[in-house]
Formats: sequence, C-alpha cells, structure tokens
Amino acid sequence: MEHGLNIRQEGALDFVSLGALVHRLDPGFIPFRKAGECQIHVSGGEFNVAANLADCFRMQTGIVSAMVDYPIGDLVAERVKAMGVKPFYKRFKHDGVTGPNIAAVYSDRGQGVRAPVVFYNRSNEAAARLKPGDFDWKAIFAGGVRWFHSGGIFAALSVTTAELIIEGMEAAKRGGAVVSFDLNYREKLWSISGGQDRAVSVIGRIVKNVDVLVGNEEDLQKGLGVPGPEVAVKSKLDPTTFFGMIDRVVEKHPQVKIVATTLRDVHSTDESPEEAVKLGWAHGALLTTFPGDTTMATLEQVRAFAKGGSARIQR
Repeated sequence: MEHGLNIRQEGALDFVSLGALVHRLDPGFIPFRKAGECQIHVSGGEFNVAANLADCFRMQTGIVSAMVDYPIGDLVAERVKAMGVKPFYKRFKHDGVTGPNIAAVYSDRGQGVRAPVVFYNRSNEAAARLKPGDFDWKAIFAGGVRWFHSGGIFAALSVTTAELIIEGMEAAKRGGAVVSFDLNYREKLWSISGGQDRAVSVIGRIVKNVDVLVGNEEDLQKGLGVPGPEVAVKSKLDPTTFFGMIDRVVEKHPQVKIVATTLRDVHSTDESPEEAVKLGWAHGALLTTFPGDTTMATLEQVRAFAKGGSARIQR
C-alpha cells in the first residue's frame, strides 16, 4: 500500500495512546430508568485502540493516562493490565469525598428502533487535570515507539489536556513515531469546553502534528470546520461526499498523509492486497457483537471473518 508513512521497523512498543481511562456502566438493553443492575467495563476512546491491538493483535502497546488511588482506580488498573497494555500513569490521591475521580460513562445499548443512550459524569475528573510536564516523554520513548495516538475526547476535557497532546506528539515526532489523531467529536463534551468554535481552533493546532487523521463526516465538519453536506441521520452514507471532504482536509493540512473514516455502515469485502484494512474492518465488525468497548475477539476469529467466515456455530 502506498501511504507515505515512515513506520520504524522495531521498537519496545508498537503503539502508545494518550487519553483518559473511564469506567462504563452498562445495563444492557434495559434503559437506566428501569435498570436493576449494571456491568462495569473499562474504556476510553484512546485506550480502546491500545487494548484491542494488544489483546487481539498481540502487539506491544502502552497507555499514558491519569490514575486515582481508590477502589475504582484499582479496578481500572486491573483491567488495563488484563488487556496487556503497559501503563504510564500520573497518580492522584482521592480525598474520599469529591475526588479527583475516574470518569463514569453511562450507556444503555438500545434495542431495535430505540437508539443507544450515552451520558457522562466527568465531574472533577483526574484526567482533565493532566498538563504538559506531567510525563517523562524521553523515558516513555526511550526503547522506541512505532506509533503514537490520541483523540478528540481527551482534547475536549480541559485547556491543559489539549496542550499535553501537542507536547506528546512533538516528543513522538522527535522519537521517530508515526502520529495519529481520532477526531472523535463529542458535542456534549465540547459544549462545556468552549463549544464548536474552540474545538475547531484547538483541533486545528493538534492536527498540525498529525500523520494519520481518523474521523467521519460529522467529525470533519464540527471538529475541523471542513465544509460538507448537512450532518443528519440517514440510512445510507455517501462515500463520494466523504472523499471530497478528505481532499479539503489535505489541502488545509498538507502534512496529513492518510485520512481514514469510521463510517458506520458495514459492508462485505472481497479478497484484496490491503490485508491490514481487511483485518481492521473485520475486527471492527466483530467488536460490535461484544459488550463494552474493548475486544473479546481472537486474531484467528478476525482472520477467518476477513476471509469471508460466517456466523455458523464452530464445533
């Protein structure tokens, strides 16, 4: 694949993410107002990538994040370890009353015509306190890191988190890593952090350091201010429209080598030379069959599905 990326061949870590860890309360398909119990999943827009690459694709990955010394923090740290992700934490003490806290995300999955519902409690979130100077980037990149990643959810948490992303990306560039950013625009988060105007300003500064940019039509419009069609709920997504938006992104940010989309329609695919893209598609499709945000798939299942495997019972 001709992508223009200079990916180093070796490194102690294949992939490092910078972002917030959260615990997600999930009542399944029961709405919260009628729920009697919840499952707890550990998640985070940036962490999920590192967790899925480690657990399913057997890569060496790391997460740079905040950790709080209290039982919820212990639960989160245990799940990070279980997924095989190496932690680099800035630790905070909990005061026993108000925090700082590991954020809570509440999400019922919906059912049929009833859409999923997601809302947050990010009050006094430890990750929002992270700032430039909190991490020793030289030590993190000492053994070599091949790829560095962050995202728009973390950027929206506070003024200082956006600056920390830029600091981390600059360190990653010095260390020879490819840098990626998932726009992951969340209107609820940006609305209490300066709104869309601030989002466009902040994300524009971040993207100046980015090689690979990820986002859908809404992300590009609201997060980057790239003109496009009216963002609306529709049954079919027009990929040709998105290609035109990609051209405008690259024109505005010529250092971006790849723009990838996370359009939510799922289509079957034929054999092609683009094995990495096929595996990514297959894993993404399988991921929607599991509760929570991190993978439960094996690499063998992903490879079989990418080759056209079915949902027949495996005996």
